[in-house]
Amino acid sequence: MKAIIPAAGLGTRLRPLTFTRPKPVLPVAGAPIIVHALHTLQAAGITEVGIVVSDATREEIRHALDNITDMQFTLINQHEQLGLGHAVLTAREWVGNNDFCVYLGDNLFEHGAKPFTEAFLSSRPSALIALVEVADPTAFGVAELDGDNQIMRLVEKPKVPPSNLAVAGLYCFTPEIFDVLDGMPPSARGEYEITDAIQGLIERGKRVVGQRVEGWWKDTGRPADLLDANRLLLERIESDVKGEVSESRLTGRVIIPASSRVVRSKIVGPVLLGENVLIEDAYIGPFTSIGRGTVVRMAEVEHSVIDAQARIEHLNTRLQDCLIGVKAEVRGGRTLPRTHKLTISDASLVELA
Repeated sequence: MKAIIPAAGLGTRLRPLTFTRPKPVLPVAGAPIIVHALHTLQAAGITEVGIVVSDATREEIRHALDNITDMQFTLINQHEQLGLGHAVLTAREWVGNNDFCVYLGDNLFEHGAKPFTEAFLSSRPSALIALVEVADPTAFGVAELDGDNQIMRLVEKPKVPPSNLAVAGLYCFTPEIFDVLDGMPPSARGEYEITDAIQGLIERGKRVVGQRVEGWWKDTGRPADLLDANRLLLERIESDVKGEVSESRLTGRVIIPASSRVVRSKIVGPVLLGENVLIEDAYIGPFTSIGRGTVVRMAEVEHSVIDAQARIEHLNTRLQDCLIGVKAEVRGGRTLPRTHKLTISDASLVELA
């Protein structure tokens, strides 16, 4: 079984972080989002992955794959971003006659992809779709099931939803889906919707099954979702302290690589530090991940994602619920309110003075 990860979009809902790089390479819990997706597929026994990219995302995606081993990657160009159905159709030649899954790389599942791929391979319907109960189904593709979990109807962003079961970003298909996608007209918004193609399978009398997500599911499409995904993934870490820790106090689960240093500081886990991080005269609170080469000095940070080579120094207030981009700087000055909530893009400079 193969897998497709669509990664050609620009991630406009995550601007300004995505002005300089695509959403799948943004970090959560110490690794790009797409790397978490690949580990999920690898755990499901899938080693051949086609990643659909655009000219704007190709090089950043390629760079994010540098340290992934035991998997075969093919970058597939999607020259126009015309919807998820179009992205899947773009990969038709690469898929060939194989069964495959489509994994939206900005989605995270507590129990990964394996429950869905195993269920698909055991009964091999024409399609198996991951479904999750949501409060507002109008923002999703929505499924209507019969008593045997067979999908009777699937509609995209309906004004009047047939249920509260939303499509959760993981699909398993036989190659039959390409026969529907080939020649299918675009939707009213000008895109080729994968939900329309699945509905086409249903109308041809094919068996399409829905399987509910067990455990948590997170779509990381917005800044608050990235912070929540970081929290959920850091809940899983185990302590691993190899770096220098002097005149400091560590509480809870903390990861400190051998190349990183913690000096005269307090860290309350779960916290994950990358390589070559310096924490000096600082406080790092729970659910914080800090990228390689970053310096946090005379500052307090918690429940935040700090990317590589950032500098956070001399603050009189605690940073909380922050997303700080690559090489961004936050500098302190005069007395300020107690907390700030920041979303800062790469190479930014914020002076709190």
